[in-house]
Amino acid sequence: MIEEEEDMPTPEPKSTGVKYILVYLAILKGCSSQLFSIQPGSNLFSINFFRLFRVMRLVKLLSKGEGIRTLLWTFIKSFQALPYVALLILLLFFIYGVVGMQVFGKIALNYGDTQIHRHNNFQSFFQAVMVLFRSATGEAWQDIMLSCLPPDAQCDRQSEDYGKAVSCGSMVAYPYFISFYTLCSFLIINLFVAVIMDNFDYLTRDWSILGPHHLDEFITLWSEYDPDAKGRIKHLDVVTLLRKISPPLGFGKLCPYRVACKRLVAMNMPLNTDGTVMFNATLFALVRTSLRIKTEGNIDEANEELRAVIKKIWKRTNPKLLDQVVPPVGVEDDVTVGKFYATFLIQDYFRRFKKKKMEIKEQIDKESSNTVTLQAGLRTLHEAGPELKRAISGNLDEMRDDDIPTHRMRH
Repeated sequence: MIEEEEDMPTPEPKSTGVKYILVYLAILKGCSSQLFSIQPGSNLFSINFFRLFRVMRLVKLLSKGEGIRTLLWTFIKSFQALPYVALLILLLFFIYGVVGMQVFGKIALNYGDTQIHRHNNFQSFFQAVMVLFRSATGEAWQDIMLSCLPPDAQCDRQSEDYGKAVSCGSMVAYPYFISFYTLCSFLIINLFVAVIMDNFDYLTRDWSILGPHHLDEFITLWSEYDPDAKGRIKHLDVVTLLRKISPPLGFGKLCPYRVACKRLVAMNMPLNTDGTVMFNATLFALVRTSLRIKTEGNIDEANEELRAVIKKIWKRTNPKLLDQVVPPVGVEDDVTVGKFYATFLIQDYFRRFKKKKMEIKEQIDKESSNTVTLQAGLRTLHEAGPELKRAISGNLDEMRDDDIPTHRMRH
C-alpha cells in the first residue's frame, strides 16, 4: 500500500482563484444535494440550480489564448466610457419624449386601425419613451409615424379638441420620427462601436512605433510647463520634460541625465534671447531625431537639405515657421540648445577629469609616503642587524666590551 501511494501521481496545484471557486461550488452542490431532498412539484428552491455554475468552467479558456483575454479586457475597459454615451442617449430620449407628448399626446387609442393603442402612445412620458425605444430598434417605426399623421389620427375623448372637425395628428411626425431613427441608428449605435474600437486599438497598439498618440502625450506634458499656452518654456525644463515622455518620442524616466544632455546636443534647437525654446522647434527636433531624418554628417548641410525637401513638398510653408523648426545657416555666434548643453557636458567632463586626477595624485602621494616609511624601517633594521644576530645566536663571545655587564668586569 505504501508503494502504491508513492507511485500515485500528485495533483497539480491550482494556478488561479477561479478554479478554487469552481471546486468550492461543486462541493457545496454535492453536500447540499445529500442534505436536502426536495420533492418534485414543490415550490421550494431546487438545489439543481447549482448545476448552472458548471458553465463557469468556460472561464478556463481565458488562460489559453491571448486574443480572448484582450477582447475581454477591451469589453471591461469600454465600461469606463459607456456611461457618457448612455447619458447622451438619455438626453436624446428625454428631449424627444417631451416633444412627442406635446405634439402627439392627444391622439385617441385605437386598437384596430392604427398603431396608437394602449401599449403604444404618447399620453405619458413613460409611454412616450417606450414608443421611442421601439422606434430605435427599427420595429415598424414607419407605421407609428403614419398613425400620427392627419386625418387618420383622431382626438382622444379626454382632450379639448374631441368632437371638433380637426385631427390631433401633425405633419411634424415626418421630421420627428425620421430624425430620431437617423440619430439612433447612425450616431448613437456607432458611438458604442467607436468606444469599443478605441479601447481595442489602445490595448493592441504598438507603443514602440511613433504615432499620433505620442503627440497627445507631448502636448499634455508641455502644458504643465507652459500653463499660459505661450508656446515656449525655459531651456532648463526641457531635460525634465523629455525625461517624462516615454520613448520613442521622449527619453523616458530611466534615461540618465548625461545621456539626455547628449541627445539634446544632437537635437540642436534654436535658443531664444530670453533662454526659452519654442513648442514647434522642440516637437520637430524630437520627431527628426527619433526617425533619424537628416541627422548624420554636418548639421548645417543636413539642415539645408531638409529645408530644400520641405520647400519642395510643402510649398506653402510659412518661412517664419520653417526658420523656427529648421534654422538656416547663420552666424557662428547664434546660440542653440545643442551648444549650451555641449558646453555643459564639456564642463562636467572637465570637473570629473580634474577630480579623478586629484584622486590619482593623492593616491600617489600616499604610496610615496608609505615607501619612505618602509625605507626608514629597513634602514633601522639594517643598522640593528648585528645586535639582532648575536641575540638570536646566543654567542656571548662576540659581544663587545661595552656590552659586557659591569658586575662581571669586577670579577
